[in-house]
Amino acid sequence: MTANYTTAVPVTGRTRDEIACRLAEDLVDGYTVNLGVGIPLAVPNFLPADREIFLHAENGILGMGPYPGLDNEDPDLTDAGKQPVSLNAGAAIVDSATSFAIVRGGHLDVTVLGALQVSEVGDLANWYVPGRNPAVGGAMDLVVGTPEVWVCMEHVDRKGEPKIVPRCTFPLTGLRVVTRIYTDLAVFYLIDGHLVLKECAPGVTCEDVRRNTTATYTEDLFS
Repeated sequence: MTANYTTAVPVTGRTRDEIACRLAEDLVDGYTVNLGVGIPLAVPNFLPADREIFLHAENGILGMGPYPGLDNEDPDLTDAGKQPVSLNAGAAIVDSATSFAIVRGGHLDVTVLGALQVSEVGDLANWYVPGRNPAVGGAMDLVVGTPEVWVCMEHVDRKGEPKIVPRCTFPLTGLRVVTRIYTDLAVFYLIDGHLVLKECAPGVTCEDVRRNTTATYTEDLFS
């Protein structure tokens, strides 16, 4: 279905931390997961206690832990967003070449990234807003080197414009690479190249999602 879109209608859904928490619920025991900048960096704080998830940061950490707490920060130990992190038992610190060998060698199960736009077929734009300084980073390597690409982001941008769109208008990071989208309003899966609404956030209706999404999608909600 498509939205009869004129302008986005403000809706209160999940907070940024709650988006990260919702995504963390779906990580499988034993997964090795890369976390990009933005909302993904909150994921370590919400990992289920009964699962062992190996977190990778492209700046050279495998086995990254959550924020270490006030006064416990080590300025030489940060995630990809330069925020203080801890290390889990058995963690490794490696150089950039080795870190990207992990990415390019297909050793990750999931990469979790923020996005500026995601198209209805899973195209991703997350590295450049026209008119601003570009920041390529490692996203292009990550989306081609990882079988599952999960995006977590706010559903609309700061101007209230939808970020899940028929076609991306920003420069692309990768074509048909996104497999899931977690936003403050909803959870979408990309199934056989088609966008499927699987879940509405608490307090959010299917109509709320429809009014804030310009992409075409179908509904197959979790029971």
